[in-house]
Amino acid sequence: MQRLYNDLAIPQKVAEFVQDAHDEVRGAFERIDALREYHQARVLKFMNECQVSQRHFYPSTGYGYGDEGRDTLDRLYAAVFGGQDALVRPQWASGTHVISDCLFALTRPGDIILSITGKPYDTLEQVIGLGKQPSDGSLAEWGVGYKQVDLTPEGNIDMPAVLSLLEDQRVKLVLIQRSRGYSLRPSLSVLHIKKAIQGIKNKRSDVLVLVDNCYGEFTEELEPCHVGADVAVGSLIKNPGGGLAPTGGYAVGTSKAIEKLSYRLTCPGVGREVGSYAAQYTPFYQGLFLAPHVVGEALKGAVLTAKVFQQLGYAASPSWDEPRFDIIQSIQLKSAEELIAFCQAIQSASPVDSHVLPHPWDMPGYQHQVIMAAGTFVQGASIELSADAPLVPPYVVYLQGGLTYEHVKLALMKVLAQMCHKGFINLT
Repeated sequence: MQRLYNDLAIPQKVAEFVQDAHDEVRGAFERIDALREYHQARVLKFMNECQVSQRHFYPSTGYGYGDEGRDTLDRLYAAVFGGQDALVRPQWASGTHVISDCLFALTRPGDIILSITGKPYDTLEQVIGLGKQPSDGSLAEWGVGYKQVDLTPEGNIDMPAVLSLLEDQRVKLVLIQRSRGYSLRPSLSVLHIKKAIQGIKNKRSDVLVLVDNCYGEFTEELEPCHVGADVAVGSLIKNPGGGLAPTGGYAVGTSKAIEKLSYRLTCPGVGREVGSYAAQYTPFYQGLFLAPHVVGEALKGAVLTAKVFQQLGYAASPSWDEPRFDIIQSIQLKSAEELIAFCQAIQSASPVDSHVLPHPWDMPGYQHQVIMAAGTFVQGASIELSADAPLVPPYVVYLQGGLTYEHVKLALMKVLAQMCHKGFINLT
C-alpha cells in the first residue's frame, strides 16, 4: 500500500494519521451497517411487491402512453418513501427544479409560502423572488407571498413563531429544508420534522407541508412522508440514485398533492399520462437498489472526515460521534486559501477530471463566488464524492458523497498531504 500511496503523492505520516482515525471510528460504522441492511431489506421487499421485471427497463418514445417502466418506478418510490403516490422523472433537471414545480403547483396568487427553517437554499431565492426586483417568472411575480421563521440558536424549529404566523389564513404551504445547505445550522431529524408537522396540522389542517429531502434519504429509518409530510422531494443524482441515475428528480406524497404536481410537470388535463424516456430505465431501478449501500458508504466517509479534522483542531459539524440526518459534512477552515486547497485536493483525488484545477467562480443561482470539486461520472452528482463552498467567511467547506468508503479515505489523505505541503497543518 505504501508504494501506491507514494504513487498518489501521499506521505507515510499522512496515511498513518488517517488510518489511526479510521481505527477509532469503527464503532460508528457498525450502526451505519445496521441501518443500511434495514433499508436494503425494505427496498428489496418493495421491488418484489411491485414485481419489477425486465420489461420495466425498456425505453419509450413520443408521448409515452402506457410507459410501464415509468409508472412502476412511481409506485416503487411511493412505497419506499412512505407516500400514497409519487412522480419520478428524468425530465426534472435538479432538486431545485422539483421544489420549484411543487411551490407553483401547490399555491395560488394571494397565497403565502412559509419557510420554517430559515432562508432556503440559494438556488431557490430567484424562484421565490427574494431579491429587490422579482426575477422573471418568480412566485413573487405571480402574486405568491413569502415569509420565513429562522431556526432557534440551538438549531430547532421555532414552533411558537410558526404557529403565530399560521394565524394568517393566507399561509397555505409550509416549506421545511431537511439539510443544512450553505449554513452552519444542523440538519433536521425526521423526529424533529414529525413534531413540527404535528404542531402545524393541529393548528391548521388545511396547510400543506413540503419537505426538501435532498441529501437525507436512507440516513434514518423513516422518511418525511412516513411522519405526515404532504410532499417530500429530492434529486436522483443524490442519495436515491445510488450513483447510477444519470439525471432526474422525484416527489412523493399524498395522492392529491401529487396530482396537482403532475399538472405542473406537464400541463392541466394531461398530467402524468405523458412523458417518455428514450433511454433505458435500468439505472433508476438499479440505482435505487444500490442506494442504501452507497449512502452507508458516504456516511462512513463523513464520519472519518469529521474525526480527522477534529483531531487537527478544526470545527466539524456534525461531530464524528453525533447522529447523522444527511450525508453532508461541514468543516470550518481558517482561510480562503485553506478552503481552495481542500477542494483542489478533492478534485485531484477524483476518478474523473483529476487533472482539472477548480477555482472560485460566479456560479448561476448563488450570491457569492463558489468553488466546487466534483470529478464525478454523473456531472454534479453529489452522492459521488464532492466538495464545495462559497468563498466567504467563516470559510466552511461542505463535503458530501462517496460511492465507496475507500475512495473517501484516500481523498482525505490527498487533502492532508496538500495542506501539509502548503504549511497549513503539521503532522510531525
